Amino acid sequence: MKKYDIVIAGYICVDLVPEFKKDKPVGNISELLKPGKLIEIDGLSYTLGGAVANMGMVMKRFSKNVFLNGLIGDDLIGKIALMYLNHADMVTGVKVMKGEGTAFGFVIAPPGIDRIFLESPGCSHLFDIRHIDFDVVAQSRLFHFGYPPLLKQFYLNEGAQLIELFSVIQGMDVVTSLDLSLPDPESESGKINWPEIIKRVLPYTDIFVPSLEEALQIMMPDEYAAIQLTSGNANIIDLVTIPTIREIGKRIIDAGVKIAFIKAGHRGAYLLTGDVTSLNEKASFNFQKERWNDQELWCNAFPIDTAKVKNASGAGDTASAAFLAAILDGEDLEHSLKYAAMAGRNCLYCTDIYRELDDWAQMREELKSVSVKISNLKLAKYNDLPDMEMAANEWRSL
Repeated sequence: MKKYDIVIAGYICVDLVPEFKKDKPVGNISELLKPGKLIEIDGLSYTLGGAVANMGMVMKRFSKNVFLNGLIGDDLIGKIALMYLNHADMVTGVKVMKGEGTAFGFVIAPPGIDRIFLESPGCSHLFDIRHIDFDVVAQSRLFHFGYPPLLKQFYLNEGAQLIELFSVIQGMDVVTSLDLSLPDPESESGKINWPEIIKRVLPYTDIFVPSLEEALQIMMPDEYAAIQLTSGNANIIDLVTIPTIREIGKRIIDAGVKIAFIKAGHRGAYLLTGDVTSLNEKASFNFQKERWNDQELWCNAFPIDTAKVKNASGAGDTASAAFLAAILDGEDLEHSLKYAAMAGRNCLYCTDIYRELDDWAQMREELKSVSVKISNLKLAKYNDLPDMEMAANEWRSL
């Protein structure tokens, strides 16, 4: 028996979220950021963010035994982070760096406009492989690493530390999982050859859980650039076709990943698997090979109640956490997708994920009375590909 269900390592921050008035929608972002303009807001919420905190809080909410590895500073924002971590009894392997600032982000998310992040990585630029507690990793079933584009030491030298980290853990009795973030193209991270780094780390990655835009940028950079060039103010994920998504998935699996879970926000989520047989040899996992091997599914997004929406930050991490929690529980393919889709939707209704998110029992009960469409893409003919417009229009109204 392993002591921990999951070790979550990587980027941790505090998210500062201006609360825009819902009765005064912003037409477009240029109106919002007009020089000299004053916009009255309803307040400012702050909460833990980043893969480590988001995934950690959600996993604990789902009754998983979690260990966190990350860095915060000893500044005021670090005190806020520590307050949240202590409240949730989740400090574990999070270290405080004296004289350093904590990573933080302003999340600009007015109704009807996709989120914009103003991110300061803070002391996360110091986080490196020496801060990973490998003794604890050896006592866990699953290792998840989040947001290497915001972790300088893991993208320097062509990602040498990231590749070393995953190759070492791949040799242990532990399943590996990786998530990304979009790099700022004008930053140091944005000038790194991420397609090459990810190509070298995916052979050591069992489960890959990027967003659709991240996956497109990494796996098909030319296609991503072409869509960006013509997208205007449109959300890029609305412009990616199903055949392109399938090609992204194929390239991920061909690189050595066993399970690719691609989050597409209001459109839903895409799942492609290879041969998961080797995962059953690790950490007491029990994948039913006939149900998990070589599968390709599309899961629509759950409809949302716009009146209940509080905050869209962390929805992707919440969906990933639910997907991994379902795998840890031995759920089948379809239920793992449904839990992920429901949890991602439920996150929208929360200001504080740890206190407000529905727990596993509540989601299980809701799934008895509501469901969501899952399409088997390997069986679907072209004209039968999933119709995602209804869900997309509902989510665009946020």
